[in-house]
Amino acid sequence: MCGRYSLFAEFRIIEERFGEATFEEEDYEESYNIAPSQMVLSVINDGTKNRLGYLKWGFVPTWAKDPKVGFKMINARAETAHEKPSFREAFKKRRCLIVADSFYEWKREEGRKIPMRIKMKNDQIFAMAGLWESWKDDNGKLVHTCTILTTEANGLMSSIHERMPVILKKEDEQSWLNPNVHKVEELRPFLIPLEDGLLEAYEVSDKVNSPKNNAPELIEKVSG
Repeated sequence: MCGRYSLFAEFRIIEERFGEATFEEEDYEESYNIAPSQMVLSVINDGTKNRLGYLKWGFVPTWAKDPKVGFKMINARAETAHEKPSFREAFKKRRCLIVADSFYEWKREEGRKIPMRIKMKNDQIFAMAGLWESWKDDNGKLVHTCTILTTEANGLMSSIHERMPVILKKEDEQSWLNPNVHKVEELRPFLIPLEDGLLEAYEVSDKVNSPKNNAPELIEKVSG
């Protein structure tokens, strides 16, 4: 699964990579410990251009009675999302990119859960494949939510966890966002583990266990 990640890249770098934002630069907040229910920086395509903005992490289907269901839908399995009633329509029409520069996973070892930070070897930001939806409350207020797609682990991740987020290749991002692409057979090739050799992982402080902690020290390597 993917239940925690970071994004602290310069705003200028993010816009250069993903397109113009729909908000002012001063509204961008760096975070070393992004958690479910928080607002996450995402990219959607409105049919004409890409838009960089915020979605709430925790997918809420349009038919949900209670938005708290989003806490159970922070991830969707890439292999089956197109079949699930909660995600089926979003898979066809409302796909997004979720911007990150690393994610965290907990490795089980000798009865312990060791927090690991996983990032690109070249330190570049990347896009996780996601789905988004708009839910309306009883007062007519819209809440825009999202989920991160996960797939089976690649070689590096298999020693840490059996799942990992779908990290899209840069050349596949536009096709993933394209609302005119909606057939499962067209989208399935994107939903695979990132090839080995691009990521690296290392142990970090267990302070990352609590989303209340959010500081640069969370990404520092724990010396063995």
